[in-house]
Amino acid sequence: MRVVLAEDLFLLRDGLVRLLESYDFEVVAAVDNGPGLLKALLDHEPDVAVVDVRLPPTFTDEGLQAALAARRQVPGLPVLVLSQYVEQLYARELLADGSGGIGYLLKDRVFDPDGFVDAVRRVAAGGTAMDPDVVAKLFATENRRGGPLSGLTPRELEVLSLMAEGRSNAAIARQLVVTERAVIKHTSNIFAKLGLPVSGADNRRVLAVLAYLG
Repeated sequence: MRVVLAEDLFLLRDGLVRLLESYDFEVVAAVDNGPGLLKALLDHEPDVAVVDVRLPPTFTDEGLQAALAARRQVPGLPVLVLSQYVEQLYARELLADGSGGIGYLLKDRVFDPDGFVDAVRRVAAGGTAMDPDVVAKLFATENRRGGPLSGLTPRELEVLSLMAEGRSNAAIARQLVVTERAVIKHTSNIFAKLGLPVSGADNRRVLAVLAYLG
C-alpha cells in the first residue's frame, strides 16, 4: 500500500516512515511543508495520505488545505489527518464533501502502533477513522443544535460514535457488551432515523457518519 506522509518534525516524520514500513506500507514521499504535500499527492496519487494539519509555511492548517485541494483534483483520495489538538473546524472541513476515505486522529494515537496502522488501513479502504475525542466534541455540538442526531436514543448514539471511529459491528458488540445482532438492529434504526437510502452496508455506515457529523 502506497503512502504519502506529511510531517514537519524530522524525528516524528522519520519515526512514522519506519513504523509504516515495518507494517509493509510503501512510503512513496515524506514531505515537511504544504506545497510539497500537494505536489506529492498529485504526482503519486497514493493509496492513502497521512497528513499533519499544521505545516510550513503558515503553520495554521496548511497540511489540511493541501490535502483537501488534492482531494478535489483526485476525488476520493483517502486522507488521514493528524493533529495535536481537537479542532472541530478542521474535522468538519475534512468531512464536508460527504465521501469516505477520511480520518482525523490526535497525534497521541501514534503511540499505539497497531491502532494507528489499523486506522490508516481503514481510511485507505474508504472507511472512516475518527478519534474518540473528536467524535465526542462533534456529537456534543450537533446535539446542542437539535440536529438529526437528537432523535437517536442514547444507545444509538453510542453505536454511531463507535461507527465514526471506524469500528466493525463485532468490535462495537464487544465494546458495549451486547450481541452483534443487537448492534445490527441499532444500526438499522440509525439508518432509518437519519433517512439514509438503502445501499451497500459499508457505504451506509460512511454516510451515517459523514452526513450528520459533517
